[in-house]
Amino acid sequence: MKRPTHLVVVLCTLIPASAMADPPPRFPSASVWHQNIAAAPLHANSTSMINALIGLGGWGNGNKFQIDFSLQTFPDAAPGTQMVPVVPHHAEDEYYDPDCEALPASMPVPTGAAFEGQSGLSCDNDAQDCHLLVRQGNLLYELYSGNYSGGVLDARCLVVWQLNAVYPPEGRGEHCTGADAAGFPIAPLLVNADEVAANAGIAGSDLGHAIRFILPNARMASDGSLGGVGGRLYVRPASHAGGPSGPSNTVPYGVRMRLKSNFNMSGYNAAAQVILRTMQRYGIVLADGGNIALTFETDRYTTAKWNTLGITAQVFLNGANGSTPVQVSHFEVIDTGPRIGETWNCVRSTVIVTDLIFANGFEAVP
Repeated sequence: MKRPTHLVVVLCTLIPASAMADPPPRFPSASVWHQNIAAAPLHANSTSMINALIGLGGWGNGNKFQIDFSLQTFPDAAPGTQMVPVVPHHAEDEYYDPDCEALPASMPVPTGAAFEGQSGLSCDNDAQDCHLLVRQGNLLYELYSGNYSGGVLDARCLVVWQLNAVYPPEGRGEHCTGADAAGFPIAPLLVNADEVAANAGIAGSDLGHAIRFILPNARMASDGSLGGVGGRLYVRPASHAGGPSGPSNTVPYGVRMRLKSNFNMSGYNAAAQVILRTMQRYGIVLADGGNIALTFETDRYTTAKWNTLGITAQVFLNGANGSTPVQVSHFEVIDTGPRIGETWNCVRSTVIVTDLIFANGFEAVP
């Protein structure tokens, strides 16, 4: 069967090399991730979905809006960095095809790069997520369930994102997963210490992009009437669902929620307020299943450090200095379209890039 082709809009303006020195990988301003949703219409069932989630226990880990700092993005691999082959997961010979990049494939692995939660390139990918995130110019490489051994990376998925592209509504493809179960990019939805520090001194500032969040699978909606495998479903901006197993009346995979405009930020310092305003204006998007709600980027590669900024794992739940702990009830659900049953029949979009020269001087390859 011939698969539909979707033209992806690409910015063709040359970007000065100095602009690429900013560590966080980001997409163009026209991307869905940079859509200001402060005034977007609420879903008709926003209140009932939020109440259902509260009834199921709210956030994971004892209803704590906690932060995990284990994900790390190597900021910009230089041209000529060693390209390491990627092979299917060693134990089960498993690789998500056609969702992920076709094998044989490879990705740059700079000196000093490290897996999620690790100090180097060894990771127990039988028991952990083991993400490896590397940016090289306008390409973002995201590896899932990886480990480096014997000169190769064995993994379940490698995704390469074009950071200068505006992807269609279905992202890399309908029913296609990625390094994140929802099919989202990971690194561009993380909160980075340098970007927080840069905005903390600007009154009323925010980060300008949606933030990734996580819920236990049993608190995400499933519905067998939609034709998805095992009742799995998702909504935009997701293109895939992992293993949601909750009742149909709760929030779905991919849901975009925003912090209510009347949330009381007094008691939070300037850095925390930047993050909270971002949640009001750009929202949080449900990316994966797990117990720790928020995933911020480690400060391993950043100049600013989280402890200096006063951002701890429990900053949004400890009530220090009279601050209001962030609860599910402080959010509302915006309408991003109908629920889609997850068939696991990935239909990839096509990214078309022609005669584009990247900021670091090498040519784009379709």
